[in-house]
Amino acid sequence: MSRTVGQVRADVEEAARWLSGRVVRTPVLRSSVIDGLAGARVLLKAENLQNGGSYKMRGALRAVGRLASAGHTGVIAQSTGNHAVAVALAAREHGLAATVVLPVDAAPTKVDRARAAGARVVFAGTDVGERVAAANGLSDESGHPVIDAYDHPDVIAGQGTASLELIEEAERAGTPLDALVVPVGGGGGVAGACLAAAGTGIEVYGVEPAGCDSLARSLAAGERVPVAPAPTIADGLRPSCVGELPFAIVRNVLRGVVRVDDDEIGAAFRLILMELKVLVEPSGAAGLAGVLRLAPEADRRRTVGVVLTGGNVEAALVARLTVGRPAVVTTVEGVAA
Repeated sequence: MSRTVGQVRADVEEAARWLSGRVVRTPVLRSSVIDGLAGARVLLKAENLQNGGSYKMRGALRAVGRLASAGHTGVIAQSTGNHAVAVALAAREHGLAATVVLPVDAAPTKVDRARAAGARVVFAGTDVGERVAAANGLSDESGHPVIDAYDHPDVIAGQGTASLELIEEAERAGTPLDALVVPVGGGGGVAGACLAAAGTGIEVYGVEPAGCDSLARSLAAGERVPVAPAPTIADGLRPSCVGELPFAIVRNVLRGVVRVDDDEIGAAFRLILMELKVLVEPSGAAGLAGVLRLAPEADRRRTVGVVLTGGNVEAALVARLTVGRPAVVTTVEGVAA
């Protein structure tokens, strides 16, 4: 992989060293019930227990830390929620001002978390283009740099440290990973996973909600393809287009993308809650939903790692999903090379 696409595995390893002691080394969980349903050994990295409630804290701290060292006094971010919360927390830790741009329909929990971390919250429309325009305008006014939610080398490297830790934990346990599955929004997390897995032989899969499948369509077309995001309970996985840098990193190394619907995401959410006794947001449960969709073609000798990317979820949605009917996963449709 050339430096023109930004990074190599060493960048993730460097980020991991810098982040050591600054982020939680989250536990790796396992359930025999989930193993049975997936047809494989499944190791789940509980990033819902990370500072700020998601693995976005890793990339935000790395990016904000480097900007603080360079003398910047403030930062700006746009996202559907978790990245904004993480940047706000990282900025507070480094004594920087933070302004975050959120959609008008952002989850109240994420809005409240960003404000509680001391950020100025600005609302802009419902799609990423409106948020990007607002963030860039604020940057022009203030001179503060924008930390993109996924199209940023430090963010990608930081997010990749979650996958790197999972790979290392699996090796220490004597169950090295054969595959690694990561939910996809703008692609920063799955790009980081590909960098972390470089040279290991681990197959990396992305998972997208049906109708929010820019990465799958982009891989099929050989170029980035925007989509009009469909409604989904996975609010963190609905950017209109995969990022330029993430796409450059994953396009020739990603094993595939699995499309899942809301019923499958809800079923995975309930499974994680009831079997692992931890709370994740639907976006965080999407990775397991993808593993369950792949179950009919699974090899029980394989070990699959899943990053549970976040846990910032509305109480009302938890109540609705908890009483929902489990989805039955019976096909492997939705896999895109």
